[in-house]
Amino acid sequence: MELTVEGPNPGEFRWTILVDDANTADGALDETLQQTLAANPDGAVQLWIREVDDASDAAATAAGFVAYRDLWQLRCPLPNTASGLTTRAFTEADLEEFVQVNNRAFRWHPEQGGLTADAARTTMTEDWFNPDGFRLHHHDESGALIGYCWTKIHADHEPPLGEIYVIAIDPSQHGRGLGKPMTLAGLEWLSEQGLEHGMLYVESDNDPANATYAAIGFSRHHTDRAYRLER
Repeated sequence: MELTVEGPNPGEFRWTILVDDANTADGALDETLQQTLAANPDGAVQLWIREVDDASDAAATAAGFVAYRDLWQLRCPLPNTASGLTTRAFTEADLEEFVQVNNRAFRWHPEQGGLTADAARTTMTEDWFNPDGFRLHHHDESGALIGYCWTKIHADHEPPLGEIYVIAIDPSQHGRGLGKPMTLAGLEWLSEQGLEHGMLYVESDNDPANATYAAIGFSRHHTDRAYRLER
């Protein structure tokens, strides 16, 4: 079992506990959670369990946590259907417009909303970042950015896995059916890099997005679950 603690942090949760590869067969998660809570007694605590199962969910509940969010990892085989959408690679000149579209599209999202240009630049310094895999779609007449599909290649995964890292359509363009071809544009690029599997994360209760992804051929691989503990 891998467990890390982040904090103290500003915002709603002072502490975040991250659990990966939870081993609940011998009660290890139960004991570790209790020890962690005892060591970090002040403020609200958030717990994330990756690939949650019944045993790890029960351990979290026994420690006093209440589940409030499920994040699904979906996967699909590649290649998929051609997108039919005209896209181009991201450039530095696109940064401010991208941030504006992102923040309009993710106004509701706890992590992706409120993105700043500096935060985006920091992410773009990561070794995996490839501007060619950051596909932008513009309005035919105005030239304004109306959608993007930012991809990420997990080269250390066996076999390598291509992720739809972030995807969004400007809210002013909702209802035009752009979500599916925008997703396919990202999958198309990943397939061109020789990858055989695509992946993305989506909120379990985002029904419109999940309907789009199911139509593309994605299926659920596992669930990451978030819990809260108020003290």
